[in-house]
Parts: sequence; structure tokens; C-alpha cells
Amino acid sequence: MIGLIGMLLIGAIAGWLAGQLYRGGGFGALGNVAVGIVGALIGGFLFGNVFIVGGLLGQIISATIGAIILLFVIGLVKR
Repeated sequence: MIGLIGMLLIGAIAGWLAGQLYRGGGFGALGNVAVGIVGALIGGFLFGNVFIVGGLLGQIISATIGAIILLFVIGLVKR
């Protein structure tokens, strides 16, 4: 049970990482948190408990991958 603050921190970290890994700096601080939170939902839905690394690190990894997928889809829609 992480709570709201923990979810926002994981979202911020995942959004920042996704912004760094996928074409630059992302959408700013609040945009990165939003992308990270939605990415955490996407990553949790797609991957569940696939990663051997559990806990906080596993959540950050799956949220980051979900955020990268979200940024890819946003890039496709913007075209």
C-alpha cells in the first residue's frame, strides 16, 4: 500500500524516465507526472507481475515502459 504520495512519486519518476528515453524531455513536471501515472496503469495492465524484480523497482520499471508506450501512441496521434 503505497498511497497517493507514493503513486505520484512513482508517476513522476516514470514520466521523467520515459521523457528521457523517448525523444527528449517530456511534457514538463506536471505532464510527466500525468504520463507516468497513466503509464503505470498501462504497464500494470500489460505486465502485471511479469518482472522478477518486485516492489518499488518493479513498479517503476513497469510504469516507465507503460509511459513510453503512451508517449509512442501520443506521437502517432499527433501526426
